Amino acid sequence: MIATESRALLYLRPSGAEDPFSADLSLQGWSVHPASHPDEALELISQRDFLVGLVHWDGSHGDQHALGSEREHVLQMLDANSHINWVALLADAASTSRPVSRVITTHFYDYHTLPLDPDRLLVTLGHAYGMAEMVRFHAEPNAFHAIHHEILGRSPAMRALIQSIQKVGAIDLNVLIRGESGTGKELTARAVHSLSHRSNGPFVAVNCGALPKDLIQAELFGHEKGSFTGADRRRLGRIESAQHGTLFLDEIGDLPIELQVNLLRFLQEKTIDRIGGASEIPVDVRVIAATNVNLEKAVEEGRFREDLYYRLNVLHLDMPPLRERGEDVELLAGHFFREFANKINPNLKGLSQQSIDAINAYPWPGNVREMINRIQRAVVMCEGRLISPRDLGLDQDAPNCSLMTLAEARAKAEKEAIETTLSAVRNNVSKAARRLDISRVTLYRLLEQHAIDWQRDRNT
Repeated sequence: MIATESRALLYLRPSGAEDPFSADLSLQGWSVHPASHPDEALELISQRDFLVGLVHWDGSHGDQHALGSEREHVLQMLDANSHINWVALLADAASTSRPVSRVITTHFYDYHTLPLDPDRLLVTLGHAYGMAEMVRFHAEPNAFHAIHHEILGRSPAMRALIQSIQKVGAIDLNVLIRGESGTGKELTARAVHSLSHRSNGPFVAVNCGALPKDLIQAELFGHEKGSFTGADRRRLGRIESAQHGTLFLDEIGDLPIELQVNLLRFLQEKTIDRIGGASEIPVDVRVIAATNVNLEKAVEEGRFREDLYYRLNVLHLDMPPLRERGEDVELLAGHFFREFANKINPNLKGLSQQSIDAINAYPWPGNVREMINRIQRAVVMCEGRLISPRDLGLDQDAPNCSLMTLAEARAKAEKEAIETTLSAVRNNVSKAARRLDISRVTLYRLLEQHAIDWQRDRNT
């Protein structure tokens, strides 16, 4: 059985070579395991879970284009254990050789040139360890508690969510997913579908907020040929297209009140009428709805039918915002960096420590969707080997955010959201309250709390 040891370092060095830094590394929390032959190194790998390996290559064998007489054996060991981030310890002269450079770029994560600089080596090894740990978690679904290839996380909030998804997926009842924009509601819906007995059926997604009001009924229920001007052929609606599968209704809170009764009838009777049709059509579909609107409040205000709400909210899932997912923030950043760098800019090495600090400090009001956009743009625009806070567009926020408490970060995001919304509706408090999904009384209180200057609109 392989024993897991935190920050264990495999050190392959030439026989008889001096070891000038193991003591220093031990003081910094590393456990150094030396080997003088590839076979000895392989024996250690079979006993411990190494994430980082250091290969001492000082050119003392007379052939600086090779790893000594055991060159091929060493390279085979490196390739066979690609989950380990290997770092080469090089003589300065060796690093300038083209054959050596080819071996380094092909087989090693990074290198360190002699003479030894302990502080610089510690940074190199630390970064190699951190990146290897991210890759390991990505490669092992159980470590992430992942049930879908895009749902990643090991924070308590995500562990709870994924356990709920597993339970909900096995029960063929309607589901309501609630959460802020950008938290991954559609990915969660797809995960529920993939875990259900309907997984071999279609998954049909409809954004209720993006469809024109005069087309929603035709889009959902379909129409017969000649049923209205321009209907030159029969068309199946989205509901019928999801037969024996899952219908995902995103932004269900934006569905016009006059169309909610039609959807309610479908949920009750499990039948639909195409526009212009003469007969009812039975439909076997599971409905998963999602919203970033407080539907309970919308029901109270008459903007959403209470009976439809209870039909949809048989089972429910709540999506945690990114700012409440702790360690997942850095984890996701590393995942998206690798995904985009591999496709767009393979020469990039990773995120700088300053970027990681800025990412952890930023409140992410746009959640995972905002992170994806920022990292994708950074991968495209980065001119160095490491992503900087400037590449991420976080250079202005990072110095201040790093000193914020979580409460301060939330207050900052809340104030910015209120100011942006007020500007968009020309300071109409009623409209702003509806867009923010809060009451006018609450909005007035927040205006005073955040000392937001605004000019009262006559219509408020």
